[in-house]
Amino acid sequence: MHNILPWLLNLLVLTLVLCNEEDNTIEKCNLSNSIKQEIASYQNIANQIIAAINGKFKNSTYNHLDEFISEFGNRISGSKNLENAIDYMIIKSEMYNLENVHGEDVVVPHWVRGEESATLLHPRVKNLPMLGLGSSVGTPPEGILAKAVVVSSFEELKKISSKVKGKIVVYNQKYTSYGESVIYRRDGASMAAKYGAVATLIESITPFSLATPHTGWQAYADNITKIPTACITREDANMLHGMYKRGKTIYIKLKMEAHFLPPAISRNVVAEIKGTTHPDKVVVISGHIDSWDVGEGAMDDGGGAFISWTALAILKAMGFRAKRTIRTILWTGEEEGYIGAFAYAKEHSNETKNLNFVMESDIGTFTPLGLKYSGLPIVGCIIQEILNLLRELNTTKVLTPADGGPDLTPWLNQGVPGASLDNANERYFWYHHSAADTMDVEEPEPLDKGTALWAAVAYIIADLSFDIPKNLTVL
Repeated sequence: MHNILPWLLNLLVLTLVLCNEEDNTIEKCNLSNSIKQEIASYQNIANQIIAAINGKFKNSTYNHLDEFISEFGNRISGSKNLENAIDYMIIKSEMYNLENVHGEDVVVPHWVRGEESATLLHPRVKNLPMLGLGSSVGTPPEGILAKAVVVSSFEELKKISSKVKGKIVVYNQKYTSYGESVIYRRDGASMAAKYGAVATLIESITPFSLATPHTGWQAYADNITKIPTACITREDANMLHGMYKRGKTIYIKLKMEAHFLPPAISRNVVAEIKGTTHPDKVVVISGHIDSWDVGEGAMDDGGGAFISWTALAILKAMGFRAKRTIRTILWTGEEEGYIGAFAYAKEHSNETKNLNFVMESDIGTFTPLGLKYSGLPIVGCIIQEILNLLRELNTTKVLTPADGGPDLTPWLNQGVPGASLDNANERYFWYHHSAADTMDVEEPEPLDKGTALWAAVAYIIADLSFDIPKNLTVL
């Protein structure tokens, strides 16, 4: 209860908040006129930011990202490529006169894919495009040759459990949503290993495929044999399932050199613009700098990282310095489980109370629509008033929760309010964790709009006369 009373006395802002349970949109907010007027007073600032990004800084985010991706490509944790990319961003941040620029060490896993292949040998011969899943063990050097069984669910696997020993289990699960379907990638190997499977091949977690496999991290359960696991294309999973249902005997040979090297030292990249009157209070804008080792990581999460970095660089170039500090963080080790974010949260645990608002973009940077927030209902009301200043961008939509910013988890769980970018990302999982994640996915205009949204919201929140309220029952 350390600061709730002064805040209530100063604001008296919230009298009623109604939410539409069907789509989580805010239906009605009653904020005090003084708060509405204060937020409305930033219309000129918002207009200046939008005008600058449509003028002098037009295409800046795309150009910075394109140069970065061209130079470094994909950036998996533990790789020299990632560390070179981090060095580049630190030097670039200093060149653009950003403040308190530095890297903060983080221990990350170093998983290496190596050579890999999957081949259908019977009832006909066919190469099966595949990608080993992160943290998978490898096969023996000669590979694994075994019969395959094909199932569409864990329930079906359990029903045929007596037939699984010594087999390769192929999962041909139905895609419902990423959040629901990803459990097959995460848990598929251990679920099959319980019944004696020697390996698993999992249909890629994507709603659309052009014969492209998608990788991702997987998790072995404790006290269960670790078996090699990889993703195959939707097309091949469907084909194998058809064969299996017709009673065909299926033989597959799998070879994977996947293994771990010793853990490596990586870094979170930090840059900021110090606040004028409350420099210890911080608004964070962020994305992650690492990626998978296929494709180029332009979408996941190059776009999110660069709207966060470019927004700060543009605010600095325009001479906008808010009352609170605006800090850009480029997280490392996100793909292996938000490792950089959790390390930062632990190292800076004494600063959590000073985090005013946290933002991350990690669900695509297609045409922005607004923000998805987590926090008290009043947070959504304040965000709505701020987004109303950005009607020119058509980014006035407010949803909850902030489920497109996974690196924010340590702070959202503690009651710190935050937001992720809501964007027209229906195609996001078409490219996600695949060789198709390249600059061809990105376009200059949506990146400009996302940068303008990010810069305006971060600056206004950092400059308001009041702190964004936290959920004190959690803190």
